[in-house]
Amino acid sequence: MKLMKLGARPDTFFTSGPVRSVYTEVATDLEIFVDNCLFRLHKFPLLSKCLLLQALCAESDAVELPGFPGGAEAFEACAKFCYGIAVTVGAHNAVPLRCAAARLGMTEAAERGNLGAKLDAFLDSCLLRRWRDALAVLRSTHRHAAACEELGVTSRCVEAVAILATDPGGGSTASAAAGCSSSLSSSPPWWARDVSELGVDLFWRVMVAVKAAGTVKGRAIGDALRFYARRWLLNGYLPAEQAAGGGDDANHRLLVEKMASLLPAERNAVSCGFLLKLLKAANVLRASPATKAELTRRVAMQLEDAGVGDLLIPSCAGADTLYDVDAVMAILEELALRQAAAAAAGMTEVSPPPHARGHHRRSRSAESSEFEGARRSTSAAASHGAMVRIGRLVDGFLVEVAKDPNLPLEKLVAIAEAVPDCARPEHDDLYRAVDSYLRVHPEMDKSSRKKLCRVLNCRKLSEAASMHAAQNELLPLRVVVQVLFFENARAAAALSGPTVANRVAGVKALLAKTRREAEDGGEEVAVKEEQRRRGLAAGAPGGGGDWSVEGLKRAASRISTLRMKLEEDEDDDADDGAFVHRARPGLVRSASSRVRALCATAIPAAKPKRMFSRLWPSSRSIAASERH
Repeated sequence: MKLMKLGARPDTFFTSGPVRSVYTEVATDLEIFVDNCLFRLHKFPLLSKCLLLQALCAESDAVELPGFPGGAEAFEACAKFCYGIAVTVGAHNAVPLRCAAARLGMTEAAERGNLGAKLDAFLDSCLLRRWRDALAVLRSTHRHAAACEELGVTSRCVEAVAILATDPGGGSTASAAAGCSSSLSSSPPWWARDVSELGVDLFWRVMVAVKAAGTVKGRAIGDALRFYARRWLLNGYLPAEQAAGGGDDANHRLLVEKMASLLPAERNAVSCGFLLKLLKAANVLRASPATKAELTRRVAMQLEDAGVGDLLIPSCAGADTLYDVDAVMAILEELALRQAAAAAAGMTEVSPPPHARGHHRRSRSAESSEFEGARRSTSAAASHGAMVRIGRLVDGFLVEVAKDPNLPLEKLVAIAEAVPDCARPEHDDLYRAVDSYLRVHPEMDKSSRKKLCRVLNCRKLSEAASMHAAQNELLPLRVVVQVLFFENARAAAALSGPTVANRVAGVKALLAKTRREAEDGGEEVAVKEEQRRRGLAAGAPGGGGDWSVEGLKRAASRISTLRMKLEEDEDDDADDGAFVHRARPGLVRSASSRVRALCATAIPAAKPKRMFSRLWPSSRSIAASERH
C-alpha cells in the first residue's frame, strides 16, 4: 500500500476527555465543535488555509460543523496539516480527507499547495495506478457517496479500476499483488473476486466501464456476473438475508435489475441456467416488468441449453400454483416470435429480385445464392435439432407441473400446444404429463378429458407407451381405440412392408406400360379391348380380375363368408366401454378381435349384397350385347 507523508513537525495534539487541543505557548482563540468533540485551536494557521472558517469566524469565535465528512478524525488531520504537523495519507483515509478538505474550503484559492490539490495529485499519481489501492479507495467512496460524486472522485476511481482490469499488461501484476489468481478457477477473470466485494452501484459502474472498453470478451463479463451473483444471492435466486428472515428487498431487487442490464450481447456469454436463476430472483423479489421481459428474451435465445429444473420457477407469494407457468409460457411465446421472424427473414433472402426472375442464364451470383441456400439448409437442420431438444424440455416440464392439483387445464394445454409438431418426434413424455394430470384430477368430466387428450398424437407413441395407454382407464374411450388401431396398423405394416412395397412398384410399372401403349397407337389398343370384352362374355378371366359370371358368383360367396365371420365376431365382442374394463390383463391378445368388431360396425352386412346386385345386371347386359 502506497503512503504519503505531509508536514514535518512532531505531533503536539493532545486529548483531555471530550476536548482536543495543541501544546503551544500561545493561548487558543478558536473553538470548533465537530462530532461531539471540542477543538481548541488558533485562528491564524487555520484561517489562512480554510475558506469556510474565514467566513464563519467573522461573526463568532465558536464554530460548529455538523455532519462533517470523516468526523473528528478527519478534521484533526486537516488541522494538523494547517499546523505543519506530519500526517500520513493512504488508501484507507484518502477519501475522507479529500471530502473534509473540500468541506473546509482547503483549495488553491485559499493558499497554493493546499491539502485538496495534494490529495488529488496523490490519488492520480499513486493510488489509482495500483489495483489494490484503487479498489480500496473505490470501496471507501461508498460512505461519502454524495461528496465523492460532487468532487468526481468516484468517477476517477471507477475509470481507474476498469482500466486496470482491462489492461493485459498490468493485469498479471495486479493479480499477483492481489493474490487472487490461485484461489479463483480458470473460468472467471482474475479481477472477479475483488470486484465482487463492491456494492451493487459501484459494481454496476465498473462493469459498464469494462464493457465500454471493448477489450474484455463477453464470456469473461458473464463469468464475472455469475461470480457476483454467487456472492450475493443464495441458491441462485434468494438473497442470503431474506433466507435468514430479514434483509432489504429493495436493495436485492436493485441487484437483480442491475445484473440483468449488464448481460453481454453475445448469445452464449452466460448460460441459460444462470439466466433462469436471475428470472427466479426477479419473480421472488418482484422486479420491474422490463427486467423480466429482458430475461425472458435472453432465455428464449438459448432455451435448448436449459434443464427441466431450471424451468421450475417458483410462483410469487399468494399464487395458487406451485410454479410460475405464465413465465414459461412467455418464454415459449418469445421463442415463437423469434422463429417466425427468422422464417420471414429467410424467405425474404431466398426470393430473387423482380428484375432477375425472367433470366435463365446462370451467373456467379446465382452460384453464390445456391451456396448460401445450402448453408442455410445446414443451419436449418441444426435449428431443427435445437427445437427437438426444446420439445423434450417442455414435455419434461409438463410432467412436473402436471402433478400440481391447482394447475388449470387451459394453461397445461396452452404450453403443450406452444411446441410445434416437428419438435416432438415422439409423444411419450407428453403422454406421461397427460396421465399425471388425469390422476391428480380424477373429477374431470368427459369433455375436459377429451380436450386434454387432443394434444396427444397416438401415432407417435412408442410400443411401451401404447401398451400403457391401452390399459389406462382414465383415458377417453376414443383415445384407447386410436391407440389400438395405430398399434395394429404398425404391426401389420411391419409384417407386410416388403409385400406392399412390391405391389406399389407393380402398379407403377403397369401404369407406365399402359401409358407407353397408348402412345404407340390406338388401333392395337382397340383390338385388345375387343378381345378382352369377348373373353369376358365367354367366361374367361380378365387381366385386372375375374369379372365373369362365375367370377362374380365366387366373389359373392366370399363376401357371404366374410359377413358370417364378422357377425360371429360381433356376437363375441361387447361394446367398446365394456371391452376396456373387461380386457385389462389380456388387452393385447384381444386387439385383433376388437379391430374386427370395429370393421363389422364400420361395414354393414347389407352393403356387399347391394354391391353384388348392382354388378350382376350389368354383367348380364354386357353378355347379351356381345351375343347380339
